Amino acid sequence: MTFENLVSNAPLISAFFSALIAQALKPFIHLLFDREFKIRLVLSTGSMPSSHTASVIALVTSISMTQGFATTELAIAVVFAAIVIHDAMGIRREAGKQAEVINEWSRILSDIHREGQFTPENLKTMLGHSFSQVVGGIVVGLITGIVVTNIIVGA
Repeated sequence: MTFENLVSNAPLISAFFSALIAQALKPFIHLLFDREFKIRLVLSTGSMPSSHTASVIALVTSISMTQGFATTELAIAVVFAAIVIHDAMGIRREAGKQAEVINEWSRILSDIHREGQFTPENLKTMLGHSFSQVVGGIVVGLITGIVVTNIIVGA
C-alpha cells in the first residue's frame, strides 16, 4: 500500500479526522455547559462528544458512501460500530461508576488510617458516555464522514 492509497482511503481518513474533531471539541463543549475550560479533556476518554462513537459512525458513513449499502464492508462496520457504542454507553460507563464508589471508599479508609498506612490511589471515573454524549458523537461522525468522503472521492 502506497502513501497515496492510504490518504485516498476515505473511510480510514473519515474515522481518523472524526476522532480528532470530537476530541478537540471536548474542552469547548465543557466550557459551554460547565463554564470551565479543561484542556486536558482533549486527551481524555468520556465527556461530550464521544470520539469512539464519532469515529465508528464516520467509518460507517464513509463506507456506505463509497462501497454501497449491500456490501460486506458495511455489514462489518455496522456490527463494529454497534459493539463500540454499546461498550461506550454500557460497560465503560458502569466501570466509571464503580471507580467512583471505590474512590469514595479509598477516601474513607484514608481518613480512618491517618498515620499513612493507607495511601489511596484514585481510579479514573470518566470512562464511558451518556446517551447525549453518544448522540453528539453520532452527529460529529455523520458530518465528518460525509464531508471528508466528499472531499476525497469528489462525489
